[in-house]
Amino acid sequence: MLKHWPPLSSLRGFEAAARLGSFHKAADELNLTQSAISQQIRSLEAYLEQPLFFRSGRSVALTDAGHDLLSTTQAMLQQLAVGIRRLGQYQKPNQLVLNTTPAFARHWLLPRLADFRDQHPDVDLWIYSTDEVPDMATQTIDIAIRDDISAQAECSFKVLQSDRLYPACHPRLLNTPAAQRSTLHGEREMDWSHWAVEAGIDVGQQAQGLNFSDPGLLLDAACAGLGIALVSQLLSRQARADGLLQPLVEATIRGPNWALLTHRDSENDPMARSFIDWLSANLSLGSNSRENPGA
Repeated sequence: MLKHWPPLSSLRGFEAAARLGSFHKAADELNLTQSAISQQIRSLEAYLEQPLFFRSGRSVALTDAGHDLLSTTQAMLQQLAVGIRRLGQYQKPNQLVLNTTPAFARHWLLPRLADFRDQHPDVDLWIYSTDEVPDMATQTIDIAIRDDISAQAECSFKVLQSDRLYPACHPRLLNTPAAQRSTLHGEREMDWSHWAVEAGIDVGQQAQGLNFSDPGLLLDAACAGLGIALVSQLLSRQARADGLLQPLVEATIRGPNWALLTHRDSENDPMARSFIDWLSANLSLGSNSRENPGA
């Protein structure tokens, strides 16, 4: 890696002159004098120890090295411009940053986002979904809703809901003999070993089948009719309502706890409060009208 970089101004001057084919036009575009552009390019050539332009009177043309540097410089300046523009998202006055799992974002939050937007159109919600548990003390996150998170420094912690798990499949598989149905396996709480120990009911689950590390993808596979799966009651509400999922039995077993972490700087923020109140109301609504009577 270079120990010293040429000044950004000289690279901007070079890019403009190369793109426009004129030092004079580059000077006009950058609000500089032609002599300033010439000096920038001479300094850049001296630094690189090779010419970048062929000069003939007032006309200039790129050397092979100049052509090579132009493509690199344009890509770099464009990436820098995009990066600087992206910084504006951290200054939005009504922004609320929510971290959650991809499964919760896709299967629970997304189907209900229109309702939240209708009630709180001024909240600029940024949904930051990750498989990894965030560090709320060091990351710019107002709220986290996850089933794999515990108390952290700088945050308040609250368990929102205890999930339940149940075996389910697409309705068209219900009449298929159990031995002919594929079994979909998940990690963590979605493992069939939990069902065998806690429920002790044989629903035709097999040791082999398809395996998923993402509970959201596991639910997608079940809804697509790929086999039977042990699914989250919370995440599957929309799929049940859409007729894409049917329980194999009425029994359920204990699942993970969904928890809310709120950064202390956001606890009294009206936007955070409005989202938390909306979230709590919708979670309670789902709990009070359970799809599974055996829950």
